[in-house]
Amino acid sequence: MHFFRYHNGHLYCEDVDLARVAEKFGTPLYVYSAGTILDHYTRLDAALAPLDHLICYAVKANSNRAILNLLADAGAGFDIVSGGELYRVVAAGGDPARCTFAGVGKSREEIEYALEQRVYSFNVESEAELDYIDRLAGTKNLRAPIALRANPDVDPRTHDYVSTGSRENKFGIALGRLPAVYERASKMRNVEIVGVQMHIGSQITEAKPFASAIKKVAPIVRELKLKYGINFFSIGGGLGIVYESSFESGTKAWWDESVGRDRRARRGKSLSIREYVDAILPALRDLNLRILLEPGRLLVGNAGVLLTRVLHIKQTVEKKFAIVDAGMNDLIRPALYHSYHEIVPVNQPIASTSMSKSKSKSSMEKIDIVGPVCESGDFFALDREMPEVHEHHLLAIMSAGAYGFVMASNYNSRPLPAEALVHGDRFTLIRERQTWEDLVRGEVEPEW
Repeated sequence: MHFFRYHNGHLYCEDVDLARVAEKFGTPLYVYSAGTILDHYTRLDAALAPLDHLICYAVKANSNRAILNLLADAGAGFDIVSGGELYRVVAAGGDPARCTFAGVGKSREEIEYALEQRVYSFNVESEAELDYIDRLAGTKNLRAPIALRANPDVDPRTHDYVSTGSRENKFGIALGRLPAVYERASKMRNVEIVGVQMHIGSQITEAKPFASAIKKVAPIVRELKLKYGINFFSIGGGLGIVYESSFESGTKAWWDESVGRDRRARRGKSLSIREYVDAILPALRDLNLRILLEPGRLLVGNAGVLLTRVLHIKQTVEKKFAIVDAGMNDLIRPALYHSYHEIVPVNQPIASTSMSKSKSKSSMEKIDIVGPVCESGDFFALDREMPEVHEHHLLAIMSAGAYGFVMASNYNSRPLPAEALVHGDRFTLIRERQTWEDLVRGEVEPEW
């Protein structure tokens, strides 16, 4: 669920009219709902109450310092994949001792920084990395806490780019090899075995892959607990969210009721937090270990929107285009993954609330929502059924809270967008919009 809804024909985030936010801060603009993030975190935390657990938010999903501070204050730990993400967590008031450091290519600088900050654990992806961490920890007379990442070879049935738990992926150590690598680690002077980690992928919308992976790894976890006294088992993240028809079923959306029913039927049933926890709980309860989870998208995905304004309407013989001021450099998911994001008007068309169903249907049209970037792949929606869109209309690209701004770039020398946070009836800027001057800052003339 999320706290975006229509009120008197205007799209609100919590108790704030999004048109007000766009008017103050301009577009393109990311807007996040603090209430949604905290609600998702609290519900997951409550569902896991039967277990000793720690929720380590995956910083890569959305790394704005205000978001990290919000979650740190709620009690979250953090899953990091770079030294920069650790630096962000520390800057946001997070505790490094509640951070797990993942990633297949940690550099010397990153490992040394994480050792100095006393992270909770390094999630080790290979034997070569294990040797490297041991050597670097030795130069500092420290013992590095480590958990080997198990690759359970489970098909998560998700997009190939976000699948991480099959043997064809670059992540983790094969289950059959895991006991031998732990045996090697136990003989190293500068590492301390503290846990086991796994992660099978992202945007997974059924419980079976999670349960299957845990079932495969659990027997090894039991052995490792007996042999090395490990403290935790990290089962990763990956629980997916709903991108289509993301409004609550009880909320009147901008489309007519029959279109809404069709869309809900197409998207199918989503996997709830309760269903997910019920599926994984039996295999975890009797391990008597601390269970770590690393959700990212689940907590912030539906908590954000990208506001964009229509610059022009272009009509050709074949198609109608709405050219907006946001581009693939601001939100790359549709271009990179062909991902679906619901797009809705910030101000509801009058026709959808006052006309008959037949007239409301006739006011819908198929249109491409495209950006200004010089690429044919710069689109947010193709042949999307929308109410009539006109110049200067303000649109909200929904479910943009995860892997939105963090994957943004300066392609075409476009400044990065601003970010804002809403909490109740208040809203504030949490990242300034880049300027043209910012684009060349740091570039230097060659000295030859």
